[in-house]
Amino acid sequence: MNTDIDYQNNPLHGLSLKQLLTEIVDHYGFDILYAYLNINCFNNNPSIESSVKFLKKTDWAREKVEAFYLYQFKSLPRASAEQFELPPRDRIIPRDQQPGEPAELSLEDAERLREKRARKAAAHDRDAGQRKGPERQPANRAAAPDNADPWAKWRKS
Repeated sequence: MNTDIDYQNNPLHGLSLKQLLTEIVDHYGFDILYAYLNINCFNNNPSIESSVKFLKKTDWAREKVEAFYLYQFKSLPRASAEQFELPPRDRIIPRDQQPGEPAELSLEDAERLREKRARKAAAHDRDAGQRKGPERQPANRAAAPDNADPWAKWRKS
């Protein structure tokens, strides 16, 4: 039985980070990448070389760019929940899913997306504050009076 995983249908297979970045920068530009991904290497004095250097050192940023490449630039359908847990380079793309045309993105859409994310984060923070509730003591300590010494029965009188 062959235990090797077939990555041949993954558009990232055999694609270097520099090639990937060159493709999406040529199509979208650094402004769109920064607006959608919010990674500073696309905003502060951006270049392919410096961005590749940063992305090679930073796993979370590289995975974010690779996911952008798969789902925005190659227009693949979103990954299943179990595949989404894997890094983009390790995901298995079903054979019936073929890359499509790059999505049309604009700075206005990016701003709307950023506002939507901010509202969602604020709602999450607000809900987390409501769920917290009063501080509770563990059940075994709640029964004891506040001034009781928990070590009293082991101390010598």
